[in-house]
Amino acid sequence: MTESFLPRVNGVTNSVCRTAEHLAAHGHEAIIISPAPGPAEYAGFPVRLVPGIALPMYPQFVLGLPTPKVEEYLREFAPDVVHLASPIVLGASGVAAARRLRIPTVAIFQTDVAAFARRHGFRGADQVIWRWLRRIHAQADRTLVPSTATMEQLARYGVPRLALWRRGVDLERFHPRHRSESLRRRLAPGGEVIVGYVGRLAPDKRVHLLEHLVDIPGVRLVVAGDGPAEPKLRRLLPTVEFLGFQSGRALSETMASLDVFVHTGADETFCQAVQEALAAGVPVVAPASGGPLDLVRHGSNGFLYAPDSPRSLRLCVERLVRNPRLRAELAARTRPSVQARTWEAVCDELLGHYQDVIGVPPGRLAA
Repeated sequence: MTESFLPRVNGVTNSVCRTAEHLAAHGHEAIIISPAPGPAEYAGFPVRLVPGIALPMYPQFVLGLPTPKVEEYLREFAPDVVHLASPIVLGASGVAAARRLRIPTVAIFQTDVAAFARRHGFRGADQVIWRWLRRIHAQADRTLVPSTATMEQLARYGVPRLALWRRGVDLERFHPRHRSESLRRRLAPGGEVIVGYVGRLAPDKRVHLLEHLVDIPGVRLVVAGDGPAEPKLRRLLPTVEFLGFQSGRALSETMASLDVFVHTGADETFCQAVQEALAAGVPVVAPASGGPLDLVRHGSNGFLYAPDSPRSLRLCVERLVRNPRLRAELAARTRPSVQARTWEAVCDELLGHYQDVIGVPPGRLAA
């Protein structure tokens, strides 16, 4: 049961797709419950659609609405376990329905909703949001978190039964061999160092911080992605090359063709884009907060900067831009740092968590 699914593409959707593919490949049965609109099936599994509503400040994000259909779908399918992907509203009704039906649940914490709301202008709502999230996760048999920083955060807010479950990376799709010299010549005809951001263009990602990098000599800035902040960012950053939303081969080539990957969001619970850049052989500059703390080894495969310091961000990027030898040394250590994190291995871990909670006596849920 997921708060977000195709055709919407984001970290939650990606994790659900990879999980479904793994279940199908290993002979398991599943259904996917998600907000409409969406496909009729995925990976051979039926998709059950429920009503959804788009967020006013972010139309691309659709929340599933509570409906009696959720319990009906679960009763009909009679699963061994319910997987709740980033539960907020639909997930809240899902965990309640699973509890009534005495079905074990695994909840995946993936989005810092309080920080998301704050970055989109809803200030002062942190306590209410965290109270709601704790209520949801307290009903689950296990909550899986993607990073050590997020685990510490949830523990501080009193969320029980936590375990670490990181995300996988597609090592074929993101690989140094996809580096394209023709693309590099098009993006940087003067042989500039290509510094890029790949991801959603939304207030919570703070892409406007790239403004502090535009005048670094010998740099060509590139942005791949789309989102509600794109028009404003294009006006703010007129010299930046905006490539729009990318997927497939285009995304593989863009990521591998960068010299430096910059991430600007400071509220990431994991940050899949950072892991993909590392798999593609690109040194990363990311905030020293949240998920990147587990991925970026400062001075080894990239640099971490003070999250609220544009000057720190600029200094880290300048250091890599001005020192090709250092850039090459860090690039050599990027892919090995994530090479063990295949989706196959990570999803096998998930199946282990499923098995653990299935072994819990049905209905045993602490408040």
